[in-house]
Amino acid sequence: MLAFSLLSGCGGSGQSALPATTNHPLTQDAYIWQRQWTPSLAQAMQVSASHIRRWHALAAELDARGRWTDITPDWTALKRDGRPLVLTVRIEGQLNVFKEADLSAIRQHISDLLARWRAAGIVVAGLEIDHDCASARLPGYASFLGTLRAALPAGMSLSITALPTWLDSPALDALLALPDEVVLQVHAVLNPRQGLFDPKRARDWLDKFSRRAQRPWYVALPTYGTRVAWSPDGRIANIESESTTLATTAVMNELVAAPQTIAGFVAQLERERPAQLAGIVWFRLPTDEDARAWSLPTWLAVLQRQALKPDLQLQLQPAPDSVARNVVLINAGNADIALPRVLRINPAAACRSGDGINGYALESDAQGRYLRRTRDGLLRAGRQRNVGWLNCQQESVALHVEP
Repeated sequence: MLAFSLLSGCGGSGQSALPATTNHPLTQDAYIWQRQWTPSLAQAMQVSASHIRRWHALAAELDARGRWTDITPDWTALKRDGRPLVLTVRIEGQLNVFKEADLSAIRQHISDLLARWRAAGIVVAGLEIDHDCASARLPGYASFLGTLRAALPAGMSLSITALPTWLDSPALDALLALPDEVVLQVHAVLNPRQGLFDPKRARDWLDKFSRRAQRPWYVALPTYGTRVAWSPDGRIANIESESTTLATTAVMNELVAAPQTIAGFVAQLERERPAQLAGIVWFRLPTDEDARAWSLPTWLAVLQRQALKPDLQLQLQPAPDSVARNVVLINAGNADIALPRVLRINPAAACRSGDGINGYALESDAQGRYLRRTRDGLLRAGRQRNVGWLNCQQESVALHVEP
């Protein structure tokens, strides 16, 4: 699902329902994109369920080599939740799956997948295809969707994801005529150097898509951040979002979808809604163990359109078995907040030594020593982060945050 110019991924789908007029609030769906279902995921579903219309659960992936990976969910958690489910199948964009010899096998695998989930007692309301193909492949993709639609059980809706890069394709109209539902992804669709989400560019894409849409449609918005590692020649070496991997290089950037930015974007959509926009599909459902997603308190505040109120505090705390003290950032509010750029140390403290950690480095300038943020990130609501240590002559050391 994570997509950049080289590693494109699509957003999600929604459900065909209310006409997209300003008389109805935007509906809210959410992706369950985790490959491993844990108690933390089940708990996140429970606390979020009253604000979510439908879950879009990743059920299987077909990789670039034509290999399937099927996801085994927590059947008990899904049945306890009880709401209809959109079964999502991701097909790698680099895979040419539209050769006639392959179509039958793909349709059969999807059919078996649907049967398995329904046999487990899950109410599957729709099938979603997440295929991040290049624009040149849209005619073949449309042909594939036509044959897939004909093979679906009666009454089951078909949805797809869409990319902004498709907006200039003459083949887009024929593609959009096939599914019942379409969701436009506006996050992580460009080169990582351009960031994870740009509100102005996203709004432009939504307005353009609204002129091509043939029925109510949806937009996928991010609830996460991601880390991009670069090779010495400036190429993308690794993208880390949903799971932690070993970095292949020391050159890394943290890309963040700030909750305040996304909440402001949603408020604008609700004031000035693009034609036929029916709802939001959030990517992805945050959990307590998902280090790069928003915290649950922030997620719930955004879902309920509550005011986001971070409360950033900076403390020096004793370090165990050391004369040094830890520099600790604390967020006592209900909203995740971007890590501050600079933490300035009072020059009068006469600190003999120190260092930065966890995304900060100790540096000096004409004003004295300071901790500088070396990569972007969020401090989650109710959490704290040790960003360095200091060994100073004074007992009381003044520190302050610079924007």
